Amino acid sequence: MADCLFCKIIGKEIPAKVVYEDDKVLAFEDIAPQAPVHILVIPKQHIKCLSEVTDFSVMQDIFPVINKLAAEKGLAGRGFRTVINNGREAGMAVDHLHVHLLGGRAFHWPPG
Repeated sequence: MADCLFCKIIGKEIPAKVVYEDDKVLAFEDIAPQAPVHILVIPKQHIKCLSEVTDFSVMQDIFPVINKLAAEKGLAGRGFRTVINNGREAGMAVDHLHVHLLGGRAFHWPPG
């Protein structure tokens, strides 16, 4: 999608600190991290949000990447959080499905 920030990152039109890439998934560091480790994991296919997913194989592509990155960052044994915001009221700022991988500090529930 031409005006999507994350699609521009996928297309290398906008720089990002990429930590993982394959033919279906891209992962990069969040520019406003909320934890010592804050990575966004996105499908390369433009999907606006979770409620618009019709082929859930996209999630099967994303979650192994999250586990791989959590292990590489030393989070797997300590604990980490994954977050998918769906829509503006949930805090979604970019209309492209993305999963936040957060870790490296203690979290509390409910979040703020």
